[in-house]
Amino acid sequence: MKFELNAQKRTLQGSGASRRLRHADKVPAIVYGGTVAPLSIQLDHNQILLSLKKEAFHSSVLTLNIDGTTETVLLRDAQVHPYKALVLHCDFQRVDTTHAIHQKVPLHFINADLAPGVKLTGGNVSHVMGEIEVTCLPQDLPAFIEVDLKDLAAGQSIHVSQLAFPAGVKPVVHGDDGVVALIQVKRGSGEAAAEGEAPAA
Repeated sequence: MKFELNAQKRTLQGSGASRRLRHADKVPAIVYGGTVAPLSIQLDHNQILLSLKKEAFHSSVLTLNIDGTTETVLLRDAQVHPYKALVLHCDFQRVDTTHAIHQKVPLHFINADLAPGVKLTGGNVSHVMGEIEVTCLPQDLPAFIEVDLKDLAAGQSIHVSQLAFPAGVKPVVHGDDGVVALIQVKRGSGEAAAEGEAPAA
């Protein structure tokens, strides 16, 4: 999925200027990285608010149209009001399409209802990870990584090394081969429960 945002350069800085922008339904933001100096910009509030509600927006390479020029960026931070539907500030990092990037992408779990550990023994799927960090060229960045649970039995877990990654995409693993999800069985369900408790021990 491709995302494009329209933006304008801004010259006024400081909290007062930011408040005036927000009153005008604009959001202050900054673009940094690469060999070019950081650039202060402003965005349309409703456009960025709607974009932030989409999961893929947070893990996609974005296009910023800034006064007729384009920047290829990643969203690195978005400050949102704690209880109002109000975006306060955004940070974007420039990316070079010829250099690999590191980015966290969401995990999408499928076929949990077909897993033997759920279907046959009434187990519950425990999602240990909700997202995973990957490295790839910007144009190869996936919107999500699929986790197929259809073969998972009671007490079993699926690890990062068992996931299927698109061509050109590799997981960034820190330390051991991390557990992505596992099936836990309710206590008192006999032999299956014993098997389910073994990994936890």
